[in-house]
Amino acid sequence: MTPSSSSSTSPLAVLAIFMMALLLRESGAQLSPTFYSSTCPNVSAIVRSVVLQAHGSDARIYASLTRLHFHDCFVIGCDASILLDETSTIMSEKTAIPNNNSVRGYDVVDNIKTAVEMACPGVVSCADILALAAEASVNLAGGPSWSVPLGRRDGTTASRSGANNLPAPFDTLANLQSKFTAVGLSDTDLVALSGAHTFGRAKCSTFSNRLYNFSNGNPDPSLNSSYLATLRSSCPQGGSGDTLNNLDPATPDTFDNKYFTNLQSHRGLLQSDQELLSTSGASTAPTVNSFAGSQSSFFTSFSASMVNMGNIKPLTGSSGQIRSNCRKVNGS
Repeated sequence: MTPSSSSSTSPLAVLAIFMMALLLRESGAQLSPTFYSSTCPNVSAIVRSVVLQAHGSDARIYASLTRLHFHDCFVIGCDASILLDETSTIMSEKTAIPNNNSVRGYDVVDNIKTAVEMACPGVVSCADILALAAEASVNLAGGPSWSVPLGRRDGTTASRSGANNLPAPFDTLANLQSKFTAVGLSDTDLVALSGAHTFGRAKCSTFSNRLYNFSNGNPDPSLNSSYLATLRSSCPQGGSGDTLNNLDPATPDTFDNKYFTNLQSHRGLLQSDQELLSTSGASTAPTVNSFAGSQSSFFTSFSASMVNMGNIKPLTGSSGQIRSNCRKVNGS
């Protein structure tokens, strides 16, 4: 009797099974807008409802929640590490220099989590809540809507040192590009995501150096002279660094492309804003001009860039956990 051919092909069969398992594992690790379709089908509506309610008493909350998602993803990935409070084993990102007395909206995230837990206990991660809250905020402010990939899990650690290296208002274009490249984002992502400064506020302390002593005791030459006078009135030399100013002086609470036309008229509030256009030979300048000329182009790119940012090192599958309280690791 001739030997069965199965023995000679079994190594190939084993390899095929291994490759299939690998592919299935990898595909299972991918985020998907339909991740909660059977386990929490109304999660997007729940998040949107709480965000809208919060806006009734806080006009700044749309911008604050969008920023919260950004500051989370740029530090060890989109894992809700920014929400963790200080403990004996966790150095909270909340007290990092870019976040301390600056990032806000934690209470609204708590309210969203409570509402989601009532509908779908133990199912939706805090990291996904941040992503959904950002999308709802942008859209409710007049901006685009996009399908948010979901399926992130929550981290059990935080990185204050990482948070201290977030893109900063004083960063040069080269520094900004380096920080975006480090997390896998492009120049287009940099410009599009910077466009979120079309709403929200910034403290005098984040840009006052441009007003009085940017270089050799002179103001930043890229600042429009009348805008400089307006900002000096709001932020007098030696005054409070905590005074808030609109990031977009044209339409401060609306998500639109005015941020980019502001840059064209040299009315970018932060150095990191104006650098995108005014830096000599800036590779980002054509994209700024494109978005200034077409709001639809900006909206399309912004939506894609938010998805790209939301894909930074997510925890999926059995990694991480679904926190029952966004402020602390389960069991702590």
